[in-house]
Amino acid sequence: MTAVAAGEAGLAARIEALDWARLSDDLDEQGVAVVGPVLTGPECRTLKALYADEIAFRSRIVMARHGFGRGEYKYFSYPLPPLVADLRAALWPRLAHIANRWNEALGIEARFPREHADYLAACHAAGQTRPTPLMLKYGPGDYNCLHQDLYGDLVFPLQAVFLLSHPGEDFGGGELVMTEQRPRMQSRAQVVNLQAGACAIFAVNQRPVRGARGVYRVNMRHGVSRVDSGERYTLGVIFHDAK
Repeated sequence: MTAVAAGEAGLAARIEALDWARLSDDLDEQGVAVVGPVLTGPECRTLKALYADEIAFRSRIVMARHGFGRGEYKYFSYPLPPLVADLRAALWPRLAHIANRWNEALGIEARFPREHADYLAACHAAGQTRPTPLMLKYGPGDYNCLHQDLYGDLVFPLQAVFLLSHPGEDFGGGELVMTEQRPRMQSRAQVVNLQAGACAIFAVNQRPVRGARGVYRVNMRHGVSRVDSGERYTLGVIFHDAK
């Protein structure tokens, strides 16, 4: 999808127009797929401006206080800003289809409903009622340690991150980093390069990989390398809620 197309089409139409066959193949093969730009320049600026609005968020986390890295992030409160809610809803049907296929391959009985609202209802019934979409802000020297975004017993196996700043202009360094750990093998790292408005969709914790003896589980983690200069803003879209 070109930047012109992203600007002309509505958000749901832009997401539906993505190359989902290629995206699905990339997720199967690498555990991460990059698409976009999905968000327009004005949409990126709108989301960045939300960071200063304390009413929009339920909590602020300073990473150094918890050993998570350096920098900070804020979890949105309900109701989510319309753009964030629309992204969650528009991505869900396609990602739920992939997630159901992954669960089937791994022998996991759970299946995800077609509507995200139905999955959120299940999360809330299980005591996971706090929204998990978040904004992250990094400055010079900041980074995010490798981690998994698990917030309760119910975990949707895919999540998305949108880069809101321009690499090379607004900030330097700060690449998205993924690692995977296959059984009896050393960890493999990937550096994921994004442009402003682009989206990376990736495995939250595990994904299926077919080997000589059948399908096995690969553990995935993600983080952000050290920011050398400027400020880096991202939007994280997680589909399960938190306890």
